[in-house]
Amino acid sequence: MGSFSIWHWLIVLIIILLVFGTKKLRNLGSDLGGAVKGFKDGMREATADDKPAETAATPPPAQVGSAQTIEGEIREKTRS
Repeated sequence: MGSFSIWHWLIVLIIILLVFGTKKLRNLGSDLGGAVKGFKDGMREATADDKPAETAATPPPAQVGSAQTIEGEIREKTRS
């Protein structure tokens, strides 16, 4: 049971075309392409928004004693 041959894939493609039709597949392809384009544009905007933050001055270090760390261990979850 190795990999499928080209004939197996052609038969699968024909069955998919018969079940869904070319119009639905074309719409699905255009929707997927639009989603990918929107994702790329969003990533491009996000990287453009991050660049000014990198050039901004770093905040001064916090004073000792101004922050408090609480350490603990949760042994079991209680219902409230």
